[in-house]
Amino acid sequence: MARGLFRYDVTACETKVIPGNLGFVAQLNEGRHLKKRPTEFRVDRVLQPFDPAKFNFTKVGQEEVLFQFENGAGDDSYFLNNAPITAADRAPNVVAINVSPIEYGHVLLIPRVLDRLPQRIDPESFLLALQMAAEAASPYFRLGYNSLGAFATINHLHFQAYYLSVPFPVEKAATHKIPLSEDTMKSGVTVSKLINYPVRGLVFEGGSTLNDLANVVSSACIWLQDNNVPYNVLISDCGKRIFLFPQCYAEKQALGEVSQELLDTQVNPAVWEISGHIVLKRRNDYEEASETSAWKLLAEVSLSEERFEEVKAYIFTAAGLVQADEEEVCEGEEATYAPVPVAPLPVAEGCLVLQ
Repeated sequence: MARGLFRYDVTACETKVIPGNLGFVAQLNEGRHLKKRPTEFRVDRVLQPFDPAKFNFTKVGQEEVLFQFENGAGDDSYFLNNAPITAADRAPNVVAINVSPIEYGHVLLIPRVLDRLPQRIDPESFLLALQMAAEAASPYFRLGYNSLGAFATINHLHFQAYYLSVPFPVEKAATHKIPLSEDTMKSGVTVSKLINYPVRGLVFEGGSTLNDLANVVSSACIWLQDNNVPYNVLISDCGKRIFLFPQCYAEKQALGEVSQELLDTQVNPAVWEISGHIVLKRRNDYEEASETSAWKLLAEVSLSEERFEEVKAYIFTAAGLVQADEEEVCEGEEATYAPVPVAPLPVAEGCLVLQ
């Protein structure tokens, strides 16, 4: 920040928790949409080829790069203060600052940056994101992913991450566990459906290893992108809990089905907004923000119940999951609630969240 690398001072942005059951977090960031890089590609195609002529992370200045992040192939984590990057055998995974941040420690994880991969999930890069969440070892550090068509603004493979010192509303939302057949439970991954949340989504947890969880979720993401369904992913709980949201807001915008009132807010509901951290561009929207207004915005993002169930069935097939027959389900199974992190905030500075 002292070197002037950020486009604005995010610590000067007002932030508050909106009263209500879920505790949506609102931030007033009046200049961010004017200072961000414009989107340079079509929003109706989830998969598009990498275009070296457009902005990509190989054009980022070296001063924005923080460190390289690699699998050390051992049991212990370690930090090398000074080490050469050799791209002869393999392009490096790098972590860089987000020059348009919305919270403390807002960074970009860019897998194999010099390979110039387009914005599309693959099992290896998704495992890398889970490994970063596990290494951060903080319930307040989450990673997010936006596909093209779901408000990614750069077509170069990347994840975002930052610290937020309160639970995301989606982390507090009730879930209903989807019963799986015994044959598909060997990986240890469980799948639940969000209930009483404005955006329909799936929650993946568990797994015998981090790799098991990464394989199941990446298989679901690959089906979505191969079938042109925009989606967002939130990686929570140190990589042990993953929220997947197929969405259709851009499609509704193109069809003229989004009200002018919502369009006027200029909010593009990407992973952070869908998860409940909503960046508002106008002071009036911020001052009048309520759980009702947040719900109204996010409900427009969600697939219909019928379409969601259709997509869920395809996702399950792609991920090798088989839903158990209804008669196998225990009667009286109730919704479960996610644990809310209560550990002290591991960072001593950052944006103050006002209750």
